[in-house]
Amino acid sequence: MPAEARYAIYFAPQEDSAFAMAGSRWLGRDAIGDTPLAQPKCPGLTSARLAELTGSARRYGFHATLKPPFHLRDERALPDLRRAIAALATRQQAFSFHVQVASLSGFLAWLPTAEVDAIEAVARACVTELDDFRQAPTVAELVRRQSVGLNKTQEALLLRWGYPYVLEEFRFHMTLTDTVSGAEARALLAALEAGAAGHALEAIPFDSLCLFGEPAPGANFRMISRYGFDGSVKHYPGWHE
Repeated sequence: MPAEARYAIYFAPQEDSAFAMAGSRWLGRDAIGDTPLAQPKCPGLTSARLAELTGSARRYGFHATLKPPFHLRDERALPDLRRAIAALATRQQAFSFHVQVASLSGFLAWLPTAEVDAIEAVARACVTELDDFRQAPTVAELVRRQSVGLNKTQEALLLRWGYPYVLEEFRFHMTLTDTVSGAEARALLAALEAGAAGHALEAIPFDSLCLFGEPAPGANFRMISRYGFDGSVKHYPGWHE
């Protein structure tokens, strides 16, 4: 892939699960085939407005970030990253957790119903143990991150790990909307809660790490591979090294 490609380590539910299919339909895109999906109806919003309010989330696909997007260092190659993720995955133990729809920093997301230490541990491992593959951010990237207003901890994390919301500032979430407020937020939350009845009580398995990629700036992120904690590996079509 060209040097401008970015990679990220995500949690994504198994693609054949009802939870994964519901999340992808809500966002309007399948991140494996990079194909559009018809979004559900949202009373109080037009289809066009729903598509607009989920635009950024749709580009990244239905997921939770473990290691944020990064460019590969010049001396590193994608096959090296694949092997490192596979090895990291086999050192993890599978578990499950429960989720609920909630507001987070102005957007709506699936969040764990309670703090899950195992999630924090996996995310920490992804950030720290794979950091040798990450190219340092440019000055422009740092300035863009700093412009939103960071606290001292976030500033230090940005400079050390290339992203301000990792480690102690990490919060697991599966983004469902862009920033929303007022009547639109209430309409979206009502629609999500109505559609969440089949998922709110079920335990979500966390048994793999997923490698996603953005082939060029502004392109959609796609799922490249899934690395099971049991040592299984699945590569998805459509990504060319």
